[in-house]
Amino acid sequence: MEFSRKCSLCAFLLFFVLLFCNNEVNASHEVFRKLQSLSTNIVRNLFRTGFHFQPPRHWINGPMYYNGIYHLFYQYNPKGEVWGNIVWAHSVSVDLVNWINLEPAIYPSEAFDKYGTWSGSTTILPGNKPVILYTGIIDDEQSQVQNYAIPANLTDPFLRKWIKPDNNPLVVADQSINKTKFRDPTTAWLGQDGLWRMLVGSLRGRRGLALLYRSRDFMKWTKAKHPIHSSADTGNWECVDFFPVSLEHTNGLDTSSHGEKVKHVLKVSLDDTRYDYYTIGTYDTKKDRYTPDETMVDGWKGLRLDYGNFYASKTFYDPSKNRRILMGWANESDVVPTDAINKGWSGIQTIPRRLWLDPSGRHLVQWPVEELEHLRKQKVEIRNYRLNKGEKVEVEGITPAQADVEVTFSFSSLENAEEFDPSWADLYAQDVCGFRGSTVQGGLGPFGLLILSSENLEEYTPVFFRVFKTQDKHKVLMCSDASRSSVRNNIKIYKPSFAGFVDVDLSDKKLSLRSLIDHSVVESFGAGGKTCITSRVYPALAIFDEAHLYAFNNGTETITIETLNAWSMNKPER
Repeated sequence: MEFSRKCSLCAFLLFFVLLFCNNEVNASHEVFRKLQSLSTNIVRNLFRTGFHFQPPRHWINGPMYYNGIYHLFYQYNPKGEVWGNIVWAHSVSVDLVNWINLEPAIYPSEAFDKYGTWSGSTTILPGNKPVILYTGIIDDEQSQVQNYAIPANLTDPFLRKWIKPDNNPLVVADQSINKTKFRDPTTAWLGQDGLWRMLVGSLRGRRGLALLYRSRDFMKWTKAKHPIHSSADTGNWECVDFFPVSLEHTNGLDTSSHGEKVKHVLKVSLDDTRYDYYTIGTYDTKKDRYTPDETMVDGWKGLRLDYGNFYASKTFYDPSKNRRILMGWANESDVVPTDAINKGWSGIQTIPRRLWLDPSGRHLVQWPVEELEHLRKQKVEIRNYRLNKGEKVEVEGITPAQADVEVTFSFSSLENAEEFDPSWADLYAQDVCGFRGSTVQGGLGPFGLLILSSENLEEYTPVFFRVFKTQDKHKVLMCSDASRSSVRNNIKIYKPSFAGFVDVDLSDKKLSLRSLIDHSVVESFGAGGKTCITSRVYPALAIFDEAHLYAFNNGTETITIETLNAWSMNKPER
């Protein structure tokens, strides 16, 4: 999807591909065969989002972008609200906010994809010719091969129709590969030696693999002797993404970029956990090996793009604005499959995010694309408001169920930060949030926002910070806690206390938070996007005009709201 180094960056052709992959049949897309083609005639709007992308009906699982126009190719069930009957649905946009739904681009039809057209990516070849690479399922055992498709008519700006040539499949698993764990080809990049390269996710035993393939003509591919990278005890790798980031600036880079001032990011979606992890490291272009930096951790204890409900993500390079864009999939967390059938739809795409390397080099930074701000309407402000222990203030004058909120909190001292118990050192941030939640009084925190709250706080979703001190530094915990998000007591509703630690300098004694609130989803960005958390929530009381929004403090240290800006959000025109 991105332009190769040898292809000219034509200003008039924005070729971006964001294809979200979600392929395996397991926890996040459980198979309900009797329900795959059962549709409801009533599409309920109770939890339907206002400004996030989702199709009018049925089951959705992943997006992509393409061609001067942004293209969203995504895994979609056109016949029902659960996983199954998967096709490559297709929508287009000029601004990443307003989308036009088109006919599916790819659907099962040939021997090489008869049993499924699963995820992949796109690449632009010389002559500005886009190619889709995707995984085809060829039998009932879910054996997987890698195929390609090309546009039927390059003069069509929407590229509505795609052809699957007869020389498919391009890549078949050899005897060393588990053919049922062999999927999601990446955007290809062009090396200095004139060879194209792509990665395919897989595993051997319990070792996750990013298999490397090379080709001179994009049609005949040869597997490299070694994976570009692998890691023990991480399970199956799917939706692999591999891209460069700059050490000098926040602009995005074309996928084929390399050099002394460039690092690389390897992102994997772990089948076992259903989360997206990444490392930052060095790509040796001569040996075709990727080595994570020494501070990086492969696997479950590693960095995550989003510490909440976020999976099967993909990035693409946008040459029109010199940025790299990330999109991900947030599945439903309510009662499956009953609620999905009653709603008439399932799954959303997160808001597109610009992504770059933090100046520290230790992690990535993400922020909603600037185009989203065009949906802002009425605005309210709070300035220099002090919150003592146990106090809250309501943010009034906007639509709290569909809003964009940015707030900067400050505090006069770090002395009241509570000790970080050494016994917590091996715990996940989510575990710490579970027993040090928003109602547990602390020293410096918890403070933040109470989102989608009912008037008497029978239900609410707190997004907050808590500052701890260790022997030599301070440790910032950020939580998005759905445990009190709904009074519905069905045990099948997943209401976790999502959390991540924030790598932030507290010398200025400030912490910032931005939350995008959209009925059943809350996307939050801590400290300017250093830590991101997406939660799916399903309130029973705090819906539509009955929802409330508060800022709160439950720590002994007084917190000042230096600035709080909140906007009601319009729906996109399409």
